[in-house]
Amino acid sequence: MELFYSRDIEGGICRLDQDESGHCVKVLRHRAGDEISVIDGCGTLYRCRITSDSQKGVEAMVLSSEEGWGGHPYRLHMAVCPTKNNDRYEWFAEKACEIGMDEVSPVIGEHSERRVFKTARIEKILVSAAKQSLKAAVPVVNEPVSVREFIETYGNTDPDAVPAPLRLIAYCFEDENVPRRSIKEVLAGYEGSEIIVLIGPEGDFSRAEAELALARGFVPVHLGASRLRTETAALTAVSAVYFRHM
Repeated sequence: MELFYSRDIEGGICRLDQDESGHCVKVLRHRAGDEISVIDGCGTLYRCRITSDSQKGVEAMVLSSEEGWGGHPYRLHMAVCPTKNNDRYEWFAEKACEIGMDEVSPVIGEHSERRVFKTARIEKILVSAAKQSLKAAVPVVNEPVSVREFIETYGNTDPDAVPAPLRLIAYCFEDENVPRRSIKEVLAGYEGSEIIVLIGPEGDFSRAEAELALARGFVPVHLGASRLRTETAALTAVSAVYFRHM
């Protein structure tokens, strides 16, 4: 199934940007009168008929729309420290989108080796991944913040607040006072649909970061007996959430 992407859909008219228009007309040979399918990145699929087949800007008339197309019954926000090798982070983001992720936050930890991260390339990768995996929603990419800033923003000091998302943090070290539980077990006992997962850098979270997260309502989890790379751990968490809701 061919999918195109546009954020310029208004008044029953859909307009593709120059890149999407070139692919539509020059590569796929679509012409005026052809019907195409367009996603808006926010969860809606539009069935359209091309009215102008310019390579610089295709215009199409909206015939119908379908909200929530290709969606999933949960909302997953992954906060993952950038990897030293940027290709590994891009791989994680692409595959996480294909499986089912709604938002990604690059977070910089005390032990992070990569402390500068640009989001533009990730955003393009996620658009392609959404189209490839037949989803109308493209995950939101947030600007990088420190792990502490993220915890302060998304943590909660009021455990009785409703509705409360399930906040998880995966780290490698053991703490006798706060034992980690398997992510599978924690997800099985959660009845809500909003989930936040924190994954640390190659050097793991610092103990101070972990303590702050626990104080702000994050639940410590492990991802099994294997020692996983950052991007593998993140994708394992995405998969665990996905299979929990199948």
